[in-house]
Amino acid sequence: MRAAPALLEVRGLRAAYGALEVLRGIDLDVRAGELVAVLGPNGAGKSTLLRAISRFGPSVRDGTIVFDGVDLRRETTERTAKLGALQVPEGRQLFARVSVDDNLRLGAFTARGELATKLAAIYDRFPALAARRTQPAYTLSGGEQQMLAIGRALMAGPKLLMLDEPSTGLAPQVVEQVFTLACDLTREGTAMLIVEQNAAVALRHADRACVLEGGVVTLAGTGEELQADPRVRTAYLGGSA
Repeated sequence: MRAAPALLEVRGLRAAYGALEVLRGIDLDVRAGELVAVLGPNGAGKSTLLRAISRFGPSVRDGTIVFDGVDLRRETTERTAKLGALQVPEGRQLFARVSVDDNLRLGAFTARGELATKLAAIYDRFPALAARRTQPAYTLSGGEQQMLAIGRALMAGPKLLMLDEPSTGLAPQVVEQVFTLACDLTREGTAMLIVEQNAAVALRHADRACVLEGGVVTLAGTGEELQADPRVRTAYLGGSA
């Protein structure tokens, strides 16, 4: 059976900050309803990859980024988000002194006429946020802040949701909750692209994954294949070859 066409197709992507080239020819596909994890050491270019796709930050020097049939190289960050490709950045970047409710409303720039319905759906998915809807974001726990950041992105109805290091600063049980949520979203049809330092949890949940080192993809395969790869076990899973 032929695989479904890619929702996101990246080919030969080269991106830089000024004279510093960070991505040196990246190929990547993400399909609807699929969770793809990107692993690699600090400085490998993982976050730069997400920023290049979401059109925020690096200069794209070469290659293509096609999302849902649209060449994103020609689009602005706002237009890319409206097309349905949204990123939850590392550190979450919430409005700390703004209420949970208002943080969520700020994410609904593509759904003005459906605001009440969208809010109700988010609160149904995240009961802890519903209980704290009038509280400032800074009063939430780290896990609740991560859920709020994801909820804010979901308010825009993304087709592709990109998470940058979602496990940072979270307890192991909360990390599992975040990845369980990601898997739930894929079952509902949302594509997930997740950059993650915690290789063990990422590969356990990923349909496919790749390792990024020095701005190039050095390994790629299913989550199970990379879990079993001795190079991945040695470098990222604390095992031996």
